Amino acid sequence: MATIRKRSGLSGIRWQARIRKANGPMLTRTFNYKADAEAWARETERSLEVGIYNTKPIPQALRDLLTRYIDEVSIKKRGFKEERLRLLKIARHPVAETLVTQLKPLQFAQYRDERLKDVSSSTVKKELQLLCHVIETARKEWSYYIPHNPIEGVRRPTENRARDRRLSLSDAEGLLDACKSSENPWLLPLVILAIETGMRRGELLSLEWANINLNRRTCHLPMTKNGTSRDIPLSSRAIETLLDLPRNLSRLVFPLSRVALRGLWLRACRRAGIEDLRFHDLRHEATSRFFEKGLNVMEVASITGHKDLRMLQRYTHLRAEDLAVKLG
Repeated sequence: MATIRKRSGLSGIRWQARIRKANGPMLTRTFNYKADAEAWARETERSLEVGIYNTKPIPQALRDLLTRYIDEVSIKKRGFKEERLRLLKIARHPVAETLVTQLKPLQFAQYRDERLKDVSSSTVKKELQLLCHVIETARKEWSYYIPHNPIEGVRRPTENRARDRRLSLSDAEGLLDACKSSENPWLLPLVILAIETGMRRGELLSLEWANINLNRRTCHLPMTKNGTSRDIPLSSRAIETLLDLPRNLSRLVFPLSRVALRGLWLRACRRAGIEDLRFHDLRHEATSRFFEKGLNVMEVASITGHKDLRMLQRYTHLRAEDLAVKLG
C-alpha cells in the first residue's frame, strides 16, 4: 500500500511517495508535485504486482540529491544555514543537471578547476567533501544505485597557506577609532571583546548576559563550533567594556546579525584605511597576544577552544622584536 507524505523543508514543500514491499526494502521517491508522487506510486504498485519492477531507483539528477540532502540531513546540523547556502549554490551549477547514474570523476575535476578561478582552495575542498558525502548518503542510506562514488578519486586542491595577519600598533589604533565613529554603538565593544577573548564571530554574536559572571570574571559558551561548551576568562579591559554596555535591551550582549556586522566591519576598515583585514583575524591576533603574555599552549587552548594543539602553531606568530627583548 502506497502512502504520500507532505514534506516541508528549507527547499520548499515536496511530496514523498512510500511503498512498503512484503519481502524487501521500502521504496521511496520524492517529487515537487503531489500528482507526480501519486502517479509514480500507482505505476510502481502495478509493476510490483506483475513482477516487472526494477528495484534500482529511477535515475535522478544530482540536483535532486542536493535538495533531499538539505531537507533530511543538513537541517539537522548546527551549521545548516551555511551548508544550505553552499548546497543551493552548487545546485545552480551545470554539473547538478547530470543524472546521478552518469556522474564521472572528470566532471568533478572540471568543477574543481573552474571553481578555483573564483574562490579559495579551502572553499573548493569543502564543496568537494560535501558533495562526496551527499553521494555516499544516497548510495548507503537512500538505496540509489551508484556503484562507485565518482568524487573519491578526484584530487583535492592544496590548501592555501594559513593567514598570519597581525594588527600593527597603528592598525589597532586606527581600527578602534573607526569603530568608535561607527553609526552602530555595538561595533566598538564587539571588536574589543574579540581582541581580548579570542572568541569567534558566531560565539560573540550568540553571547548572552545570562552566561556572563562578572564576579568570577568569566563567560560561558554552552555550545561552540567544536560541539562542546567552554568557559572564557575575562581580562580587566573586557570587564570594563561589558560594564559599559546596556543590559536591558536584549538577552544577547550584542544584538547584531552576521549580515549587519559584515557591513559595519567593512565600512570601519575603509574609514581606517586598513586593507585585507577580516574579522576572524582578530581571533588570530588575540591568540598571538595570549602567547606573548606568557601563557602556555594548554592555557591558550582552554581559552580558544582548539582541540588539536597543532592548530595553535599557526597562531603563534610572535613578533621578533618582542622576542629580542626577552632574550636580553
